[in-house]
Order: sequence, then C-alpha cells, then structure tokens
Amino acid sequence: MAGQIALLRDGATLLMTDTGEGPAVVFQHGLGGGEAQVAQTCPTGFRRITLECRGHGGSGLGERWPFSFEMFADDVLAAADRAGLDRFVAGGVSMGAGIALRLACHHPERVTGLILARPAWTFSPAPQNMQPIAEVARLILVHGPEKARAVFAQSGTAARLYREAPDNLASLLSYFDRPEAKSFAQVLSDIAGDGPGVSERDAAALDIPALVIGNEIDAVHPLSVAYALAAAIPGATFAKVTPKARDSAKHFAELHEQISFFLHSHSKARSLVPS
Repeated sequence: MAGQIALLRDGATLLMTDTGEGPAVVFQHGLGGGEAQVAQTCPTGFRRITLECRGHGGSGLGERWPFSFEMFADDVLAAADRAGLDRFVAGGVSMGAGIALRLACHHPERVTGLILARPAWTFSPAPQNMQPIAEVARLILVHGPEKARAVFAQSGTAARLYREAPDNLASLLSYFDRPEAKSFAQVLSDIAGDGPGVSERDAAALDIPALVIGNEIDAVHPLSVAYALAAAIPGATFAKVTPKARDSAKHFAELHEQISFFLHSHSKARSLVPS
C-alpha cells in the first residue's frame, strides 16, 4: 500500500502519506519538517501514515487560528480515521513526539504504543528550549525574512548555537529561506508558545509500551526532556543515540534500529494477545 491522500480541514488541504504494509504506525514530523523528514527518521517494514501538518510540506494553512498541538493532533486523528485505523502506534520526532504524546493521553482507546524521538516538550507550554524558534518567528514577523536573517545572524542566540548546537542553528536558518516564510512564522510562533496539553499525571496513567529516544548536542531537543518523559511514563524504554551534529549517518541508523526493534517487539507482543 502506498500513496498520498488529500484531506480537507477548515479550508486547508492537508497531505497524508500512507505507505508500506503490516502493523500501522502514525508517525509525525517536527516543526518545519514534513514527509521527507519522517521518511529519513522512521524505518521501513511497517505501514506508516504521516500527515503533513498545516503550513508544512504540501499542506495549506487553512482558516483557523491560532495553530496548536490540539489542532494538529485532531488533524492527525482525522488522518488515522481516513486510513481506516481503529488502533495504532503513535510516534513522532520533536513536535511530532508532542503530537503523539497528546494522542496517547487524550485518546488512549486508539493508541497501542508510543514512540517519542528527540522530544522538545514535556508538560508545560513554551519551554525555554523553544526560545530560539520563538525569536526567529518574531524577527520574521516584524522585519520580513531577509532583514530578519541578518538581525538573527548577529544575535547572541545564533552565536551560542554556533558553539553549542550547530545542527540546531542550521535548522533555524532554514526557516528564513522558506517560500512562505512570513506566513509560516506564525505557525512557528504559535507552536513554540504552546505545548501538548498533557500533565505528568496523564503520562503516569499511560499503560502502553513506550520508547523515548534522545541525544546530546541539541539545544532545541535537550536530553533532559527525553529523560523526564521516560521517567514519567511507566515502563518506558529509554534510548540514547549519536547526535546528528556529530555523525548524521550514524544518528539515523541508530534511530532506525531503535524504532524498528520497538515496532517488531510491539507487533509480536500484540499477536500473542487474544482478540
């Protein structure tokens, strides 16, 4: 099974990819990412559904404001419905991890397993690690992308990330080059100031297999966030992988290995449970 499907939501055409065969995982991209990011992050060998969130990839912005985790999670659930999935593993990277966590906590009857790769949010909105993204969004909205890039390049934030997390800096600079940079800046601003809407008590109530993956040299996705989520979710498996900033190929190879092992184990365990 493979293909791209268009969903109409609040005046926005949203693009959903449905690819592969076997047990289903709904896996979401990060802020500013899309289908290509997920294809790079998530291994093959499973049926994977990915919705490009509003303003991302080939999906439109729509007519509802502000953008939020609640909105994006509702869109993803609609995509799962369209794909005919009653139950599925929910996963994602960065913002996608926050969406997956919200789905697991708010729709426990639908989610059978959870994968949180390089999470950036725990249980509060607008965490400090989102400050660089909020800063970029504010500059673009005020100055427009060209002048905003020049201002940001001279900022203390850019200098700090150049020293401490060059991969994050490269991602932030790419926001200035997007074709609709000013429109997308509103998405950046809204999501950076939001959160999954999940409490530590919600996470503690989860009763599903969970995998949390983190890495060092990452100011936007601190390893401490991954540790905190793994500690809060009962029985969660924690995996630490090579930072993308140190060795990109090894980073993705290790991500694939961890996610594939989790999905295979989850699939095997579910096949042993009588329906």
